Amino acid sequence: MTFSIGVVGAGQFGGQFAHLFNLHPGVSSVYAVDELPERAAEAAGRYGLAGVKGSFDELLASDVDAVAIFTQRWTHGPLVESALRAGKHVYSAVPMAVSEEEIGRIIDAVRETGNVYMMGETSYYNPATVFAREQHAAGRFGRVFYAEGDYVHDMDLGFYDAYQYSGGERWKETASYPPMLYPTHAIGGVLGAMPSHAVSVSCIGVKDHLDDGVFDKDVSMFGNDFSNATALFELNDGGAMRTNEMRRVGYPSHIRESRFRFFGTDASFEQLARVTVWQDKTSVQDISEQMETRPSIPLDDPSLANVAPELRDAFVSGLAPVHNADRLPEEFRGAPNGHEGSHHFLVDDFVTAVNNRALPPVNAWVAARFTMPGIVAHESALRGGERLPIRDFGDAPSVG
Repeated sequence: MTFSIGVVGAGQFGGQFAHLFNLHPGVSSVYAVDELPERAAEAAGRYGLAGVKGSFDELLASDVDAVAIFTQRWTHGPLVESALRAGKHVYSAVPMAVSEEEIGRIIDAVRETGNVYMMGETSYYNPATVFAREQHAAGRFGRVFYAEGDYVHDMDLGFYDAYQYSGGERWKETASYPPMLYPTHAIGGVLGAMPSHAVSVSCIGVKDHLDDGVFDKDVSMFGNDFSNATALFELNDGGAMRTNEMRRVGYPSHIRESRFRFFGTDASFEQLARVTVWQDKTSVQDISEQMETRPSIPLDDPSLANVAPELRDAFVSGLAPVHNADRLPEEFRGAPNGHEGSHHFLVDDFVTAVNNRALPPVNAWVAARFTMPGIVAHESALRGGERLPIRDFGDAPSVG
């Protein structure tokens, strides 16, 4: 089986994913859509796509089977719901949504339409998460009672360029996007390894002092002046999870922007920018090589022409030894990858789910558990760290 797909937002990430969808043998045709028609046309020409659609509404009215949404991060919720209600399967970049109400409407739309929804969370396929998931499944941690997931991405390392690229002259209004409303690269890596979810949170927001017009309440369309935030979550199994979302930090996020730690009663896992260890009560094993990815294409490859130099590492990382390369289509061999080897798996899992009418790994209910904790954490920060309960939308329904 094959299906057609329209990629909405043909910029830096959207264009790269349009290319991968076009390579996948399970996809029959790919169309590009963008508010800037020339950007959609450029992507269609560069990657040999089937064509362009003039607007999101035109795409929904067409006979295209699926939609992949790569618009700005606070716009996803309503677009996803509209696409699902229009009878399309949906792949969405992160985050799932920016409010509890939007998450609930997406889950209702998935349940009522039966269409496939997948959130494209890279950390689910992060080598650290893959490794920790395997160790947890084998029982080698013992009981995991504490875990950490950090997304440490400084504004200087690509975010200024990315917001200017997508936001135009008024980009500073959007560059102040609250860190905890983009939580899935941290939370998803922890909960993607352990079958648990957050039930409460206390979060501290750190107000920005750089005074460059970003994270300025008077400028921000979100009224946000937090550039960094730290949240402590209570999990449903009695354990704890801590998450850092940092946008002003002296850390080489171009080497590793998401990093994780898991502590169990029998063993633990810890990660820094270039070092990863597995340790128990008697020894420490350096497993850094198992986490290392190698560039899938040269940094000067023409396909990266529209990607800011500081972000190019996120688009070229190949697979790590812990990844199962055998499950990927042969057409992906040597194709651009990114975010520590995750892009190929993201596309393949969505295509497989649509063609098999199956639940993808990061389905709507899992996506809610990766996203909702950050929404409540931001509210906690606004209330000075008040501990707040986190709504859980439950497990995904069984299929088949």
